[in-house]
Amino acid sequence: MRRLTFLLRPSWLILAVLVAAFAYLCFTVLAPWQLGKNTSTSHRNQLIADSVDAAPIDITSVLDNTASDSHDEWRRVTATGTYLPDSTVLVRLRHLDGAPGYAVLSTFRLDDGRVLLVDRGLVAAVDGTRPPPIADPPAGTEHIEARVRMSEGITPGKDPSVQDGYRQVYSIDTTQEAAVLQQPLTAIPTGERGGYLQLDDNQPGAFTPTPLPQLDAGPYLSYGLQWLAFGLMAPLGLGYLVYAEIRERRKEKALSTTPASTTETSTTQTPSTKEQRLADRYGGNR
Repeated sequence: MRRLTFLLRPSWLILAVLVAAFAYLCFTVLAPWQLGKNTSTSHRNQLIADSVDAAPIDITSVLDNTASDSHDEWRRVTATGTYLPDSTVLVRLRHLDGAPGYAVLSTFRLDDGRVLLVDRGLVAAVDGTRPPPIADPPAGTEHIEARVRMSEGITPGKDPSVQDGYRQVYSIDTTQEAAVLQQPLTAIPTGERGGYLQLDDNQPGAFTPTPLPQLDAGPYLSYGLQWLAFGLMAPLGLGYLVYAEIRERRKEKALSTTPASTTETSTTQTPSTKEQRLADRYGGNR
């Protein structure tokens, strides 16, 4: 065991702690984070793919389903009612064809009196800095087709404001927009956050539709596997360093304990062949 006492030196202890902490993070934080994103992305893609071929259902069946959860997001629905006047809210920091833009929100009252938040689509910013004139949604009873979307949540530190004559926010959130418009909104049950409607193309009051996400799982699975591999390689690398250090110490010890070799050279006279023949002839060997 004495040969391992070098591992108690501060440098080796610090290295061991760093390797252990890195491996712990890989297995408990980094890999689960990427694998979780892969699972959620795959789940989202499956919901979108299923909704493409599914026939739309009436929004009231979603609203009345008390067991509804996040599986209702991306579901295609229909709704009948009227747009409420003076309910336009713009969402900042959106993009349309790679240029700055705004998402246009309005409210839609169903025939049963419930009011829903509707994303009418995207408009391009004027000179990249200010909104264009926004047309009011059509008046009267309308039948619209849309998708159920989950609220994005509120962006901390970015409060609603009024600029260029429009109420503006930084995210689509049913609770926040209800406060901005000072009217109660019915949140579509979609899980932990209430949902809203995102208009399909060619619908009454629609602008350029917000594009659907690409059905690509992304690199999250490979990233997760890489973090798992890193978590395994770090302890193995430390083990190799310990083995290499022990091997070098053994070599140094072997060199220090080997006695110096001495070589004795002795010279012996060996009679030549001619002398040997003369000795044999005259009896030199007697």
